[in-house]
Amino acid sequence: MGRLQETTATGHRDRWRALAVLATAQLLAAVDVTIMVIALPSAQRDVGLADGDKHWVLVAYSLTLGALLLAGGRVGDRIGQRRALVVGVLGFTAASAVGGVAPDAATLIGSRVGQGVFAAMLVPAALSLVSVTFTDRAERARAFAAFSATLMAGAAVGQVLGGALTTWADWRWCMYVNVPIGVAVVVAALKYVPATRPSREARIDVPGVLLAAGGLGAIVYALGEVDRNGWFSQVTLGLLGAGLVLLAAFLHWQTRARRPLLPLGVPAHRSRAGANLAVVAAQFAMFGMFLFLTYQLQVVSGFSALRTGLAFLPFVAVSVLATRLALRLLAVVRPRLLIPAGLVLIGGGFAFLVALTPTSSYVGLVLPALVLAGVGSGLLMAPSMSAATTVEDVSHAGPASALVRTSQQIGAALGPAVLGGLASAYTDVPAGGAPDAAAIVRGYASAGAWAAAILMGTALVVALLLPRKG
Repeated sequence: MGRLQETTATGHRDRWRALAVLATAQLLAAVDVTIMVIALPSAQRDVGLADGDKHWVLVAYSLTLGALLLAGGRVGDRIGQRRALVVGVLGFTAASAVGGVAPDAATLIGSRVGQGVFAAMLVPAALSLVSVTFTDRAERARAFAAFSATLMAGAAVGQVLGGALTTWADWRWCMYVNVPIGVAVVVAALKYVPATRPSREARIDVPGVLLAAGGLGAIVYALGEVDRNGWFSQVTLGLLGAGLVLLAAFLHWQTRARRPLLPLGVPAHRSRAGANLAVVAAQFAMFGMFLFLTYQLQVVSGFSALRTGLAFLPFVAVSVLATRLALRLLAVVRPRLLIPAGLVLIGGGFAFLVALTPTSSYVGLVLPALVLAGVGSGLLMAPSMSAATTVEDVSHAGPASALVRTSQQIGAALGPAVLGGLASAYTDVPAGGAPDAAAIVRGYASAGAWAAAILMGTALVVALLLPRKG
């Protein structure tokens, strides 16, 4: 297989066109993490989503993508990476079309699950194909830099595009927009992206996939339904217990499986464990904040969807600048200091939101919170990624990279589920009526206080896990 890849890459005349195709496929998956955030208030009204269920539109995609990412890479090895890319994009496109015509909440959430399933195929396939297509060291570095920039831009593109489409067309176009792009990607992939031979040795760890997905799903569902079931109800405790048992069984199975999804040497290392925990916490905070600030700005403050999308851009801009600063600081400052400091700054941003009221101004309160959280997010992401993917055993490089991507998506799922549920739980609803703006915002402020406390506690745990040296 290695000989085939080398021949394909060096003889491929259209490799930069192939990179554009692969980056666009990656952008499809990245944009859909955030594009529905801004569209959610409109979608909720249209399909009849209950307040306690609205976060599942976001959670369904991130959770499914995160739970299946490790398996998605194995599928690509098994059937060939280009074939996995094409199947993934086609499935993603079909699921997007279903979401666009969704007549009810169940169909919309189901379509988001479908998007997550197929995104878990196309994301690792696109990354692998970049590696196959570019073998020259200098070209490879430029290709991965461009590919990574596309991934980082996904959050910003999703927010602005979601706001623009919802304002100028309809929220359903946040789903429909994937259809023509997906079709174009498939046509271009078949023309420009080099084919790779399937590996007969590749095996999909089906028991591992079922145990991991079932465990993560049970835990996230339990936390996302706390508002409805209560923290100490039999349903919540039963689901949490079942989830923990399934994850424990997954870890045990990984010690026996011939080709484990996740070699336990990867997460067992203290540095990698701490870095992945920080990534989960950062994504938890970011997507939880995006959810209830979207409702604060659109529903309470009266912002249009487009204006709301633009309102989040300072977070992205500051995060990019802080990431560049962190890359320079890594030469002189240990990750053990940078990563917890980033979590503390994100927690500080949430602390601002404790003072949120229906009359709070964007410039006076929301913007400072976004800027502080953006600095913290940018400061921790580069050192966290570096620590999470640094391995002693070369065979662990792939699983370590997949694990940190999984951590990102699990955090993105937990944030809306947990913080959205907490906000609903702290919202006083009068008997037979709807909560007023003051009650809704009190829920957001209470969730912000919990988030700040969770982040501060996580910062302490991460500081203890990360090594003092290195």
